[in-house]
Amino acid sequence: MLIHLVSGPRNISTALMYAFAQRHDTVVLDEPFYAHYLTQTGLPHPGRAEVLASQSADATEVMQQIQALEKQQEVVFVKNMGHHLSGLDWQTLAEWTTVFLVRDPAQMLFSYQKVIENASLDDLGLAQQEAFRAYLQEAGKPYAVLEGNEVRKNPEGVLNTLCQQIHLPFEKAMLHWPAGPKTYDGSWAPYWYANVHASTRFSPPDTKEIHLDSTSQAVLAQALPYYKNFQELSIKA
Repeated sequence: MLIHLVSGPRNISTALMYAFAQRHDTVVLDEPFYAHYLTQTGLPHPGRAEVLASQSADATEVMQQIQALEKQQEVVFVKNMGHHLSGLDWQTLAEWTTVFLVRDPAQMLFSYQKVIENASLDDLGLAQQEAFRAYLQEAGKPYAVLEGNEVRKNPEGVLNTLCQQIHLPFEKAMLHWPAGPKTYDGSWAPYWYANVHASTRFSPPDTKEIHLDSTSQAVLAQALPYYKNFQELSIKA
């Protein structure tokens, strides 16, 4: 089984990856298409050189590596970003078990700007997530939707429902993980994973007060319709 998590940045995607890594039957891959995305866009993300040195930038080669791994493992969990979907073979991706993960874009923008300033709609991945969701719907392919705060309200209940939807037995081991860096973290972990490295479980929903500048407010207005559509489809706590 190949689970394809399509998330936006500054969500609980890494925590979810850690959760699946605790299963007895699952191997996880952390954003294997990141080098492809950076090569395509030329963006100067933190740790860019390390990413390009640690991964193949050839999306076809990466896809073949993932499919080879699937033949060796019972379950393969691929953490991917919505904005990394560009240039990939969607026909092949549609055959994987898709799980979308979204978060309130105001919270995403507030968190994202701490690492990269002036995030655009493309940086959030929501538009790309919606385009891929529509593609799957048109192709008659099933998918599940998670909303980060709903997961954090009731991790066991939401993950249990998710596992039912994707025909995978739930394991309580998914609710806890050891603190600190993991061997399967991407090379970019030092720039992005400080909070999740300090965690051992899903934290309660974020209630921090959010302040966005006018640029981010404009991006938020663009992002909200995509988010609200996914929110309606998401598994509730």
